[in-house]
Amino acid sequence: MPSPAFRVLSLIPPMTQLNTPYPSTAYLTGFLRSQGVDAVQEDLALALVLRLLSSTGLQAVREVVDALPHPARTAPVRSFAEQADAHLATVDRVIAYLQGLDATLAHRIVSRRFLPEGPRFAVLDAYPDDGSGDPLAWAFGSLGLQDKARHLATLYLNDLADVLRDAIDPRFEFVRYAEQLAMSQSSFEPLAQALAAPPNLVDATLSELTLAAIERHQPQLVLLSVPFPGAVYAAFRIAQAIKAAHPGIRIALGGGFVNTELRDLAEPRVFDFFDFVTLDAGERPLLALLEHVQGRRSRERLVRTFVRDAAGSVQFMKWQEPDVPFNDVGTPTWDGLPLERYLSLLDMLNPMNRLWSDGRWNKLTVAHGCYWKKCSFCDVSLDYISRYEAASAEVLVDRIQAIVAETGQTGFHFVDEAAPPKVLRALAEELLRRNVQISWWGNVRFEKTFTPELCQLLADSGCIAISGGLEVASDRLLKLMQKGVSVEQVARVTHAFADAGIMVHAYLMYGFPTQTVQDTVDALEYVRQLFENGCIHSGFFHRFACTVHSPVGLNPQAYGIELVPLPEGAFARNDVGFIDPTGVDHDRLGQALKKAIYNFMHGILLDQDVRAWFDIKVPKPTVSRHVIERALTQG
Repeated sequence: MPSPAFRVLSLIPPMTQLNTPYPSTAYLTGFLRSQGVDAVQEDLALALVLRLLSSTGLQAVREVVDALPHPARTAPVRSFAEQADAHLATVDRVIAYLQGLDATLAHRIVSRRFLPEGPRFAVLDAYPDDGSGDPLAWAFGSLGLQDKARHLATLYLNDLADVLRDAIDPRFEFVRYAEQLAMSQSSFEPLAQALAAPPNLVDATLSELTLAAIERHQPQLVLLSVPFPGAVYAAFRIAQAIKAAHPGIRIALGGGFVNTELRDLAEPRVFDFFDFVTLDAGERPLLALLEHVQGRRSRERLVRTFVRDAAGSVQFMKWQEPDVPFNDVGTPTWDGLPLERYLSLLDMLNPMNRLWSDGRWNKLTVAHGCYWKKCSFCDVSLDYISRYEAASAEVLVDRIQAIVAETGQTGFHFVDEAAPPKVLRALAEELLRRNVQISWWGNVRFEKTFTPELCQLLADSGCIAISGGLEVASDRLLKLMQKGVSVEQVARVTHAFADAGIMVHAYLMYGFPTQTVQDTVDALEYVRQLFENGCIHSGFFHRFACTVHSPVGLNPQAYGIELVPLPEGAFARNDVGFIDPTGVDHDRLGQALKKAIYNFMHGILLDQDVRAWFDIKVPKPTVSRHVIERALTQG
C-alpha cells in the first residue's frame, strides 16, 4: 500500500449541499483509510459560500456592485446597494443562526425589522392569508418561532445569491452552479471558454480556498467527485488552480456526472485539468490508480480510467478486476469536515422537501444499485443501478453506530436508489435488537411487500419519512414503464406508511412517451385522491427526460417515439431529445400540475374538479372520484 508520505485529498466542489456534506468524499476517505492510505477531505462548496456570505465577502461584493452602472442593476442588485450597510451588519449573525450557534436571534428575525428584505421576500405575499396579518402563520402557527426564522433567513440568503448571480457571475446558484455549461453538452467548447475567461470574484475566491487547502494538506493526489452538472464548472476551476500552482500534483475526476455523462469521453482538453477520469464505483479504480502513480502498476492496468496518451488522444483503460464487495467498502468518515458550520436552511415549506436542506443528516447507503432495475426511464444499464449488492444488517448497524460516535448526530438519510424491503426489515430488527436510537428516511419502491406490519416495524426503528416513485399515476403507463406497481397498490402501501406515522413523498412524472392529455388529467385526479385520503403528504412533478442509457433511450421504437440524433461532440452525452407522435404540449400541462400539487400539499381545494387547474380546455377525468377510497377499504 502507499507509503505514509503519500497523501490523498478528496474535495467536494461547489455546489452540492449546504446543510450536510455530500457523502462521496466521506465514503472515499473512509475506504482509503481502511486500506492504510493517508486520506483527508475538505468541502469547498461550504467554504466558498461561507467566505462569500460574510461581512468581508459582502464588502467585496459591494465594491463590485458600486462599480456597476445604474442601468445594469437588476432589482436584487438595487435592493442590495440600497441596504448594503444592513447586509454587512447582519450577515455574520444570520449565518451563525443558521449554523445553530445563536438560537435567540430568531426573535429578532421574525420581527421583520432585523433583516434587510429584498425581492425574494415577495413570496410571502403569495402565502394563504389566515386573517392574522402574519403571512407565515398558516405554516408555522404561533409556536414555530425557529422554523419561521429559518425560513426568513433562507429568503435573505437567496436574495444575496441573486446579487452574486446578477452582479458577479450570471451562472451562480446555491445548487445548480453553471449547470448549463456541463449538462448534456456534447461540445467542451462552452466550458473551455468559461474556464479561459478572466476569473471573477467567485472564481478568485474559490481558487484562494483551493490553494489554502493544498497548502494545509500537501497531497500528492487530489480526488474531485462531481455528482451533478451544477458542480462541474467549479471542479474544473479547482483543478485549474491546482495545476497552475502545483503542476506535480495528480488530479482525478469521478462521480455521478462522470458515470452518466462522460462514458464516451474523447475530449483531450479535459486532461489539461485532470490526469485521470474514472467511471462507476470508485474503490477498485482508486486502488489501481494509487499503485500507478507510485510506479507499481502500468497505465495499461488502470481500471475503468480515461487518460490522455503521449499523442494527445484519449484512451480508456479497462483492466478487469473485481469490484470491492459492498460489505467491504468500509465506514464513511466525516473527519476533517466542519460539521458545526453547515447551514440548516428552510427554503420550501413542504415538510418533506425541507428534509433535503434542513438539518445535518448522515448519508449512508443500505445497498449498492437497485434490486428491481427494470424501470424503463432509469439508467438500468449502468453500474450504479445494475450491480446490486446489499450489506448485512449487522454490518449496517456497525456502520451506523460508528458514524453516530464520530459525528454525534443520530439522523440518517439512506441514499439508495430504492432501499430493498428485505434489507430494511433486517436493519430495523437489528436496530431494535441493539436498542440503537436513530431517525432515518430514504427512497423505496411502493411495492406490496411494505405491509402495514412492516411499515410499523420501520417506524419503530426510527423511520420518519419515505419517498418513492408513483411517476405517471396511470396503470397503462406504469405498465409501459415496467414500474411493477399499480395506482391502487401504491394507495394501499402509502396509506400503510402514513398510518404508521411516516411522512410520504411521491415522485411524479409527466411527458412520458405516448402520454396523452387524458392520461395527464386522470393522473392528477389520482394524485388529488391520494392527498384527500391521507396516503401521501408531499409530491413533486418533474418532466420526463430520456437518457441514452435507459430502456427508452436504448429501444425507442418500443415506446412509440423517435430519438433526435445527438450532436457530434467528444464531451458529455446523456439526455437525448425525442419526437412523441402525441404532439401534447407537456410544458403547458406541467404548469397546471405543479400549481395543483403545491395547493394539494397545503390541503387547499382538494375537493375541486382537477380540470380547474388547467388554463386550457381539457377532458373530464375518466377516473371515479372514489377509486382510491374503494381501494383502501377493499385492500
